[in-house]
Amino acid sequence: MARDSESVPSPSWRTKALALIIWAIARFIGATIRIQFVNKAVMDGILAANRGAILVTWHGRTLIPANVLRHRGYWALISLSRDGEMQNGIFTRFGFNTVRGSTSRGGLRATLRLARILRDGGVLALTPDGPRGPSHEVQGGTLLLAEKSGVPIVPVGISARPRFLVRSWDRYMLPLPFARVTWVVGDPITVPEGVKRDEMDRIGRDLTLSLNRCEKRAEEMLGYSYPRHWPLEE
Repeated sequence: MARDSESVPSPSWRTKALALIIWAIARFIGATIRIQFVNKAVMDGILAANRGAILVTWHGRTLIPANVLRHRGYWALISLSRDGEMQNGIFTRFGFNTVRGSTSRGGLRATLRLARILRDGGVLALTPDGPRGPSHEVQGGTLLLAEKSGVPIVPVGISARPRFLVRSWDRYMLPLPFARVTWVVGDPITVPEGVKRDEMDRIGRDLTLSLNRCEKRAEEMLGYSYPRHWPLEE
């Protein structure tokens, strides 16, 4: 398991202990859930090609992907913040390779490293509205990675019932044990090399809408109403 540890201090024993506890709870929940996939063949076909991919879902829905994609040698981008130390401990226990960085600290180095990994056939699990939001808004880093690597972005919408939504900026979703889970895959999105700024902005809007549509379908399959303030059309 690889870990990019340059300029990253060692986590404290408290951080390590908390990461272990959270991982154990998350893994227990993941072992009890029942998942219904929609358009899974689209995702499986891209992953089977071994040509690299960026799997994206909104920041508040990462517990399910951490379980579903565990121990496959995939990659995750973890921020350099104090919270990132704990997240790094959790994701490495799920078997992810990690690169540390964000749009504010370590961003360029992390982007270049991940672009190389993707070009070599790696798979990156990413939250395009992370690490601090705004929620449900695609940040430029995801599109830049897709452009520099040439790999497709695969949008995924996720829901669970029953669940608890944390009062955080991303309304983080915690499925309860034995929850029903829906996982909806959208059509892949590519970013041409050398794309102009206005076209990049359009692709970003398309990705936002695709993620919202996937999430809306996942929510409605379980009887939820989707918030009206998340856009679904231009």
